[in-house]
Amino acid sequence: MNKTVVVFGSSTGTCENIANTIGEKLGAEVINVTDFSADTVANYDNLILGTSTWGAGELQDDWYDGVKVLKAADLSGKTIAIFGCGDSESYSDTYCSGMKEIYDAAEGAKILPGVSTDGYTFDDSEAVVDGAFVGLALDDVNEDDQTEGRIDAWLGEIKGSL
Repeated sequence: MNKTVVVFGSSTGTCENIANTIGEKLGAEVINVTDFSADTVANYDNLILGTSTWGAGELQDDWYDGVKVLKAADLSGKTIAIFGCGDSESYSDTYCSGMKEIYDAAEGAKILPGVSTDGYTFDDSEAVVDGAFVGLALDDVNEDDQTEGRIDAWLGEIKGSL
């Protein structure tokens, strides 16, 4: 596996915990998006980027500066995977939509595939493109019993590309 960093934005700690789990499983460094910079992009081959979704499908607040870093960076030769946290019951019409903003900002990178929407219960999400999420969607509030299995299955799919 090439040099990999997991970058998260978290307001309540859920996305941070998931980032730490992913980092442990991959043996990768984990950093808060508040510490994300052009140097981070330059120093890593693989960026695993995670956000929670807030309000009407928006990014976690700290990610707005992170998106600026992504858009300004030369992402050619970089591999990016995305994960997102959401609440599929209370916000079923914007479930994990924050991932889409990161996905759009990562133009120029090789973006690894997300997961199928099969097995998820939600009404709508900006993060669904061509019938699949743009990354790994997790609802650790209502479906915490599925989080570990979904992480393991996703990492099993993408690990060979990292």
